[in-house]
Amino acid sequence: MAKRDYYETLGVGKGATDKELKKAYRKLAIKFHPDKNPDNKEAEGKFKEAAEAYEVLNDPNKKARYDQYGHAGLEGGGFGGGGFGGGGMNMDDIFSQFGDIFGSSFGGSRGGRRRSKGSNLRVRVKLTLEEISTGIEKKIKIQKNVGCDDCNATGAENGNLNTCRQCNGAGQTAQIVNTPLGRMQTTATCNGCGGQGQTASSACGSCSGQGVIKKPEEVSINIPAGVEDGMQLSVSGKGNMAPRDGIAGDLIVVIEEIPHDTLKRDGKNLHLDLYISYTDAVLGSDPQIKTISSKVKIKLEAGIQSGKILRLRGKGLPSVDRYGSGDLLIHVNVWTPQELTKDQKEFFESCRDDDNFKPDPDKNNKSFFDKVKEMFQ
Repeated sequence: MAKRDYYETLGVGKGATDKELKKAYRKLAIKFHPDKNPDNKEAEGKFKEAAEAYEVLNDPNKKARYDQYGHAGLEGGGFGGGGFGGGGMNMDDIFSQFGDIFGSSFGGSRGGRRRSKGSNLRVRVKLTLEEISTGIEKKIKIQKNVGCDDCNATGAENGNLNTCRQCNGAGQTAQIVNTPLGRMQTTATCNGCGGQGQTASSACGSCSGQGVIKKPEEVSINIPAGVEDGMQLSVSGKGNMAPRDGIAGDLIVVIEEIPHDTLKRDGKNLHLDLYISYTDAVLGSDPQIKTISSKVKIKLEAGIQSGKILRLRGKGLPSVDRYGSGDLLIHVNVWTPQELTKDQKEFFESCRDDDNFKPDPDKNNKSFFDKVKEMFQ
């Protein structure tokens, strides 16, 4: 069954602010929260649907792609249909990522001890146009928090932990609160263990009880073809590990495009300025030009005019969404000689009054607007 429009799911318009998105999601999250709808599969489905919609629309990069391409824009190329896409949504993931949305009415997790999530790391990766045209695997070294081996990431000396007496290892304590809906039992993070369910008798000396230490790590990043400057890719679980055996954050990869010597990028299309001599413009020629991936020979007809635009279809960059490739647009520029010999001057002087050398735009030269129109046909 086709997915519903994310804006329709949250009941907001495309111009909704971050505050309005959060308010709309919180309203649905409370309405369909599993604690209010036990064993109700329909409510659970709507709860997940709202979480997925908010996860996409709350992310500027994913929201931009969704606004332009819809659900198809979030498929492939490192962009899942939200962090919970593909039907693999996990309730604990939703609570850990959006627990702050629900406020104090409901717990940040459901049953069991709480595992905190580490912070995200952000790196910039420089790519040439050649690398962007094919996609590439990049290996980078980063400094990040990893689990301490001496305590098995527990933060306790030799990894020895004791069950928290305050919550008996649950990581949460039950509370009865009065709400507009009546008296409800909710859960809150245990103050004794910080939601971990366990406490340490003595802290690990290697990590000072944090369960993590900073180490260099080499990470492989698969970058799809067609990415653009400023685009962000998310590598799940490659960020900082959270203290005391938590969940690792993500690695955010920001694309930085290195300018090309001769080619200029415009989305999927590439532009090339081709300078030809006055002689080649008059007589025509067959120059060889270099595209992003190969060399090709093109034909310039005799009498070609400066400003002529030639299009090589499919010789641009591939779409990051895998929907075809752009074109290479060649802009012809006739180079006028600046210094002439005496004989050359006499030759051109003899041609000055020749009708064949006088401009005749109506004969075979198109207007600027005709050229632009031709480009998009």
